[in-house]
Order: sequence, then C-alpha cells, then structure tokens
Amino acid sequence: MLRPVATLLAVVLLCTGCAEISDTAEADTAVQAGYGAETGGEVSLPLTEAVARLPVAKEVTSGYEREKFNHWVDADGDCQDARNEVLLEESRKKARGRCEVSRGAWFSAYDGLTLKRPGGLDIDHMVALKEGWESGANAWSDEEREAYANDLGDPRALIAVTAATNRSKGDQDPADWLPDATGYHCTYVADWVAVKIRWGLFVDRAEKAALTRVAAGCDNPVITVRLARAGQPESDPSGDPGGGSGEDPRFDTCAKATAKGYGPYRKGSDTEYEWYRDGDKDGTVCDS
Repeated sequence: MLRPVATLLAVVLLCTGCAEISDTAEADTAVQAGYGAETGGEVSLPLTEAVARLPVAKEVTSGYEREKFNHWVDADGDCQDARNEVLLEESRKKARGRCEVSRGAWFSAYDGLTLKRPGGLDIDHMVALKEGWESGANAWSDEEREAYANDLGDPRALIAVTAATNRSKGDQDPADWLPDATGYHCTYVADWVAVKIRWGLFVDRAEKAALTRVAAGCDNPVITVRLARAGQPESDPSGDPGGGSGEDPRFDTCAKATAKGYGPYRKGSDTEYEWYRDGDKDGTVCDS
C-alpha cells in the first residue's frame, strides 16, 4: 500500500510554487496530501492548478532495472495481457484475435498515423517506468510497481502509439520531449499530470517548468483523477453497482462493460465516460 496521507503537508502544497522536497518518501505522500483525498479517492482540478500543486524533488538516479516492473501481465485471467487489453480498447474498429490481437485500426496520437496491424505499435507508459522509478516508485513494493506497469484502471496510463514515436520518447519527461503532433500537447500534458497524481509521483524542477509552460497555453481543462492503491481492484468485476450513486458498474475495460450490456457513454453527459479510454477521441466510449 502507498503510505498514509500526511495531513500537515496539505497546507504546504496549497501554494503555487511549492519548495523543493528533499526526501523522496516525503514527496510520495505529499502528492496525495496536496490533493486533499485519501488513497483510492477521486479529485478534480483545473490543469494549471493540478500542475501548481505537484511537489518538486530531486530524481533518484540509480537502481532502476526494467525487470523491477513486472509488465504485460494477465491480471484478470482472461488470456489477454495488459498490452492486448489496450489494443482491444483502442482499436477504431473491432479488433481480431482472442488472446493476442492480430488486426484492427489504431490511431497514434503522438504523430497522427493510423495502423491496421499491431506489429508497428508500442504500448507506451504515459509516464515511463524509469521516470516512475526516479519520481518515487523506487520506494514501492514489487506489487505496487506491477500494478503501475499494467494500469488498466485509468485510460491515460497506457496508450497505443507507433513504435517509432515511443522509442523517440524513451524515458524522457515533457522538459525533454513532446509529441510531434503539436495539437496533442495539451492532452499529453494533462494525461502526464493525471498519471503523476494518480500514483503519487513527484516532478523535478525542469519538468514542472515545462508542464507549467504548456498548461498556460491550454484551455485549462478540469482533470479528474482516481488515486491509485496497489493491490486494490480499480473496478467491481462482479458488475454489482456500488455506493448507490446511480452510475453503472465500473469495469476494467469497455470490452467487459459492453459484454455485460452497458454503454455507450458520451463525454459531457455520462460520468462513466471518464472511466474508459476514448481511443479515437470521438467523445464516445463503450459503443461497440
């Protein structure tokens, strides 16, 4: 589990330009505290405010090994690992292949290309595994790092893009790399910030400056983030409604929601829209 929220830090993080935090463990809890919600809760903030509240700390520069993040696991035992789950969700037309996706149609938002075969696609961790390690994940348990590497609970965490753009990005943060598609920069930065908040990761000074600069040129969208908690399910796989909220049950993917007869959900009218990835950016999810 992530560390408990440190209430006193919340006061510190209400400032616009928070001082650099010297201890990475302190920064880990500070991210959660600054947004006023317990782990597992949900927060909504305008992008510029969300960026302003991100705590700054020095990155961890040693100890990273990709093997410390067990990725592309089949967490729900349906024979589709996390990579194939993303491919199924983001395909613009019905993807072929039961366990391993072989055909479909994918739009790569980083460069604006559309591919019909998955061989030319990578599943990008919005915040790269190495960047995650350097920003606080070095202190996590193996279970937390596995949950992060296979995060299907937030559609912004993993995204299908061309292999060339993913490898161009590597493990760089927005201070050093932004997608070639300039019209996507605002969405990219908003998604980056959402993942950092969700997983309690801090930023370095150059990264925060870049996020602030890009966010200032956007229309200041409100981003909603559900704070992650490793080992906790991000949805109710039984399909039972929870909390009497009037919302539909929440599933790991749209494929599971539609299989149970739920959807479609439209941006701006259905709260459920925010739970799933809108791969083709048409404002509707779980529509097939």
